Amino acid sequence: MCGSELTALPDGVQRVAAALQEKGHPHGPRMLDNSARTAQEAADALGIAVGQIAKSIIFRRKSDDAAVLVVTSGDRRVDEKKVEAHVGKVGRADADFVKSRTGFSIGGVSPVAHATPPVTLIDQDLLRFDVVWAAAGHPNGVFPLHPSDLQRLTGAPVVDVVQASAPQASGAGAA
Repeated sequence: MCGSELTALPDGVQRVAAALQEKGHPHGPRMLDNSARTAQEAADALGIAVGQIAKSIIFRRKSDDAAVLVVTSGDRRVDEKKVEAHVGKVGRADADFVKSRTGFSIGGVSPVAHATPPVTLIDQDLLRFDVVWAAAGHPNGVFPLHPSDLQRLTGAPVVDVVQASAPQASGAGAA
């Protein structure tokens, strides 16, 4: 025992760990030594391809001010028009909106354990991987899963919501 087991996990990571355990997910959160606020930082820290990062992008639905969570590959850019085809008009979400609706800060938005359940879409491009890593409620927290587990954990549909060829993030939030 090195003592690190005694260090309490941040509140957001504890919420994610509890949600994962409650839903029978076999892998709990893991804290990285360095920040994983961006998909590239997370991929570098884990030694994996940036596409294997399941980044969480939050939008603000205009009709009812609901949070819209889009989970996509770290190497893809969200196409807002495709998102709007599924959920209606959306706009950018600022840091305060993200924190108040999800309970997480940008850079640590998990696909599970939100303060207020969001409207969620999972991008089909994540299915190209056997294992992806998602944020676990803190910029240093991540957890592994099979892309199909995202659908089981969130109840969200798997759809096409990314631009045809341009990699990178859009919206607010990241892996």
